[in-house]
Amino acid sequence: MIDQHSRVDMHAHFYGGGLVDTLRARTVRPYLRTRDDGVTVMVAMNGEFPFTDHYQDHRVGLAAMRAAGLTHRLLTFPGALGVDLLPAVEIAPAIGRYNDYLAQLGADTDGALIGLAGVPLDDMDLACAEVTRIRRDLGLPGIILPSNYFNSLAEAAAMAPLLRAANEFGCHIMLHPGLKVGQEPPPLPADFVQYRLSAVDLQSSASQVALTVILSEMLDDYPNISFQIVNLGGTLPFIFERIESIARHRNPDAPFPTDRLRRLWYDCASLGPRALEAAVKLLGADRIMLGSDYPIFKDDPYAHAVEPADLTPDEKAQVTWRTAHDLFARLEKLRQR
Repeated sequence: MIDQHSRVDMHAHFYGGGLVDTLRARTVRPYLRTRDDGVTVMVAMNGEFPFTDHYQDHRVGLAAMRAAGLTHRLLTFPGALGVDLLPAVEIAPAIGRYNDYLAQLGADTDGALIGLAGVPLDDMDLACAEVTRIRRDLGLPGIILPSNYFNSLAEAAAMAPLLRAANEFGCHIMLHPGLKVGQEPPPLPADFVQYRLSAVDLQSSASQVALTVILSEMLDDYPNISFQIVNLGGTLPFIFERIESIARHRNPDAPFPTDRLRRLWYDCASLGPRALEAAVKLLGADRIMLGSDYPIFKDDPYAHAVEPADLTPDEKAQVTWRTAHDLFARLEKLRQR
């Protein structure tokens, strides 16, 4: 149970649940291979990285979580990997088994590990059926979707059937950086690839996604969906005043709806106290949650971001546990209607 003694990490990823066997059997991205030096690596869309037990053994992750003082963690399907984009005939059974595994993990850990499921995006009918099963039968809080589907209104339209299905029983949706079905990774930058892609481009993409959701009718059309924007909404806490100025000078009769940003949820994964302070001032602590981006990043998000931040004790408590508590309570109420 999440309470005032809890620290809830709302952004982490999990590559286990049977996906390892599926990825080992593949020979094109994404897949697992063992190098000549004996190191197992994940060959992903934009390169490869060592694949340690932190990625696929929940016991290793649980131990690391508890050592950092975290009590609960939202484990998500590895959306950025692109597994959910593969042909449904190939991947749908594996995704279903993975989601079953997440539900069992929650029971086995007395709710300390909370699963955010995947869906087979190559077949919208199967994806819709799976999100219904996830919420109605498995009781998982929701799903992760590739954010490239939300870079524009036209792209988001492809998700309308899935959003309608998700809205039926209430659903939490993390919009996480990731490609669309059939989309090739963009060319790599000529230099400083990690910083340009994983920081500058990623933060900009998170802002684009948030803009699509708040400027569209999604929040009104799907009131039972809670949308989580990663990394404090990208650059929005730092550029919203410029956005408001653009509206004020170029569209004086249509001010930018900054207040609608407070109808989304956010995590502080991989960011620090200065970014968190700015986000709390704009978005409110009641819309912000802890996030680590484990196992890619292994910082304790409380010690790294919340504890040193210039926030009130109540704001720190809100970010640390209360926002997540209230979100899950809302989702369960919707599921039980």
